[in-house]
Amino acid sequence: MKAPPFAYIRANSLPEVFELLATHGDGARLLAGGQSLLASLNLRLSAPDVLIDISRVPGLSGITVLRDMVHIGALTTHAEVGNSPDIAAALPLLAQAAPHIAHAAIRNSGTFGGSIALADPAAEWPACCVALDATFVLESKAGSRRVNARDFFQGLYTTDLRPNEVLTAVEIPVSGSQYRSVFLELARRRGDYGIVGVAAIAKNTKGTLSGVRLAFLGAGHTPLLARKAMAAAEGKLLSAKIIAASSQALAEDLDPGGDVHATAATRMQLARVLTGRALTALAE
Repeated sequence: MKAPPFAYIRANSLPEVFELLATHGDGARLLAGGQSLLASLNLRLSAPDVLIDISRVPGLSGITVLRDMVHIGALTTHAEVGNSPDIAAALPLLAQAAPHIAHAAIRNSGTFGGSIALADPAAEWPACCVALDATFVLESKAGSRRVNARDFFQGLYTTDLRPNEVLTAVEIPVSGSQYRSVFLELARRRGDYGIVGVAAIAKNTKGTLSGVRLAFLGAGHTPLLARKAMAAAEGKLLSAKIIAASSQALAEDLDPGGDVHATAATRMQLARVLTGRALTALAE
């Protein structure tokens, strides 16, 4: 199937992007890496009047590590994040998650900000951002605002991004050396969207976990922070009993749906398995 007809405009600056969005309104879509958008166009799941190409807008890519925060430009590719020594040192969870994203060709073109703005509940970066307590920088002609990742994702492919706003960067607190992280995902084949996955981080003090964060993908309409499961493990020396309690608590945290790949019950069971594996890895 071929994409429906549309106009194409390449923007060269953020002010130009804002003007184009104001002019074309709901008929406009932003094109960054295009790895999800172009597929949806070819399947006729999306039919915009105009594509606004922001891939060459200056100042929207790159990784900057400050003393206590990492700044990632929205146009930074998945591969750049995954291959960055700075990311591996400051935010190892992102380095652990990157290889699970599709295939190398897509990681080389797809963008960090594009994945977040799309808000696919089965995507890796949104779950990681929720686990890492990231902040998203949203800019428009009226100015900029910052939204916490836990408030940004509001429903299936639905975010707090307002009309005429552009996600320009992500700010993530540096994970201290006392913290451990692990990213786990179960998929039918390497490169497929995960059936279910978890982004996990915690401080490990001789096997006792604190600051526990478990953010799941593929277990609801948004990335979900498993608060009850986290509370069951918080401040406790990890044991089989604690793992079982945390895994059982997921019934109050997650709302998985069923599809051709897995039933809701299967997804819940897989989430429980991953919870045990994640907590065990964090406590080692």
